Amino acid sequence: MRVLTGLQPSGDLHIGNYFGAIKQMVDAQEKSQMFMFIANYHAMTSSQDGEKLKQNSLKAAAAFLSLGIDPQKSVFWLQSDVKEVMELYWILSQFTPMGLLERAHSYKDKVAKGLSASHGLFSYPVLMAADILLFDTQIVPVGKDQIQHVEIARDIALKVNNEWGKIFTLPEAKVNEEVAVVVGTDGTKMSKSYQNTIDIFSSEKILKKQISSIVTDSIALEDPKDHENCNIFKIAKLFLDESGQKELQIRYEKGGEGYGHFKMYLNELVNAYFKEAREKYNELLEKPSHLKEILDFGATKARKIAQEKMQKIYEKIGL
Repeated sequence: MRVLTGLQPSGDLHIGNYFGAIKQMVDAQEKSQMFMFIANYHAMTSSQDGEKLKQNSLKAAAAFLSLGIDPQKSVFWLQSDVKEVMELYWILSQFTPMGLLERAHSYKDKVAKGLSASHGLFSYPVLMAADILLFDTQIVPVGKDQIQHVEIARDIALKVNNEWGKIFTLPEAKVNEEVAVVVGTDGTKMSKSYQNTIDIFSSEKILKKQISSIVTDSIALEDPKDHENCNIFKIAKLFLDESGQKELQIRYEKGGEGYGHFKMYLNELVNAYFKEAREKYNELLEKPSHLKEILDFGATKARKIAQEKMQKIYEKIGL
């Protein structure tokens, strides 16, 4: 089973990235062909600062590797190192009806949140389709908010296959229902764009500040509290097994503790869970040339597959 996913190098990774996608990737390495890339072309929709994008890409590589991505088990590369994806993006654009993109809710949501309404942002799903289809991807692990993009890729693949015969594998979205959308500190989806993240590799001081900013209701310390609708609990349960969740639930229902206590507990959970990853991350960042070697190794493998696919497409399109 070939599984593909990409994450934007949008600065420090947060726990929404980890539980929403990276953890699934790490687990998938053992039983699937895992294709995983740093989506630096996609990141241009929110920043065109070259130095910042370059640094963020290296930080993302260090982060993924420290969190368990194994370049020997997976194909792990930087999106821009396989130029064929941009060529396929243009070819797929000829098969993409405007109405299909106009119905994409992710574009509307991002513009509503203040991102610039650029062509890059509008055609983002076509580039994502190219990422997916170029490698004959079968499964794409996504959050609920990204399902529509995989469906768009599937629609485009069907149009191409109807025109040219079976060129592309039809991808399927796979959603882990338990963590499909990780809530941020304000209760909406955790995202850098919304400035509501809890970052994995930030300093302890910043981590504490981010957790302290989690929005709660104003129920008195001594009163029982509603764990189901509490943002702290929704985040804490990601780090806990069933018995741990039950114990925390009892603490909520008993009363006698304020939200400050629960925030301190969450801070301890996050620090303990990512302790080893943080240490490895800092070690890798001190060796940028080693990071580049790992990415080049993955890009070589990805490029070989991409070129084979593009050769079939060239024959169809007359290039």
